[in-house]
Amino acid sequence: MPSAKILEQKKKVVKELRDELKGAKSMVFTDYMGLNVAQDTEMRAAFRKEGLEYRVIKNTITTRVFDEIGLEDLKSILVGPTAVAYSSEDPILAPRLVVKYRDQFKKFSLKGGVMDGEIISTDEIEELANIPALPVLHGRLVSTLLFPISSLAITLNMLAEKAQEAGVETVAELVTGAATAEEPEAEIEDPVAEEAAIETEEPETKVEDPAAEENAAE
Repeated sequence: MPSAKILEQKKKVVKELRDELKGAKSMVFTDYMGLNVAQDTEMRAAFRKEGLEYRVIKNTITTRVFDEIGLEDLKSILVGPTAVAYSSEDPILAPRLVVKYRDQFKKFSLKGGVMDGEIISTDEIEELANIPALPVLHGRLVSTLLFPISSLAITLNMLAEKAQEAGVETVAELVTGAATAEEPEAEIEDPVAEEAAIETEEPETKVEDPAAEENAAE
C-alpha cells in the first residue's frame, strides 16, 4: 500500500493537472512511444517556443483528472503510454503542432482530444490542424477591414495629384471644372438629307377667291 507521502504527491499532481486542463482551450492526447530521444527533444523544444504545454502522464492520474473535470467518456483512450499537449490561449495550437510533428516523424499516433470542454475525434483534430495560426487569422482580418479605407486613401491621393496637375486647389474644383468644360455635341448637318426633304415638300395649293376674280373682271 502506498505511503501517505506518495498518496499526497499523487493528489498534488492530480490537482495541478486538473487545474491546467480545466483551463485549456484545447487538448490533444497521443501515443508517444515511437519517438526516439532526439525527436522527443526537438518536438518539446518547438512546443515550448510556441507556448504549447506538453506532458507525459500516467493513465491512472489522467483517469482521476477526467473524472473531476467531466470527461469520463474520454477514459477509453487511456490505453498504453499517453501524452497530452494543451494550450490555455490558442485552441488551434495543440492540433496544429501535434499533427505537424506526427506527419514529420511518422512515429506516434493521435488518440483523441478536447475542444472548449467538448470531446473531439481524431478526424476533427486533423481538420483543426489545417486552420492557420491565430496571428495569421488576425492579420487576414485586419487586412480585410483596412482594405476599403486604404483603397479610398489611394483614390483621394490620385485625385489630389490630378488637381495639382490641373492647377486647382481642391478636388471639388477639379471635378466641377471637368464637368463645365464639357461642350455639347454639335449637330451635324446632312446636305443630302436636307435636299431630299425640300424635294418631298408639296407645293402650296392656290386658293381661288371668287370675289377677287369678279372685281378684276369689272
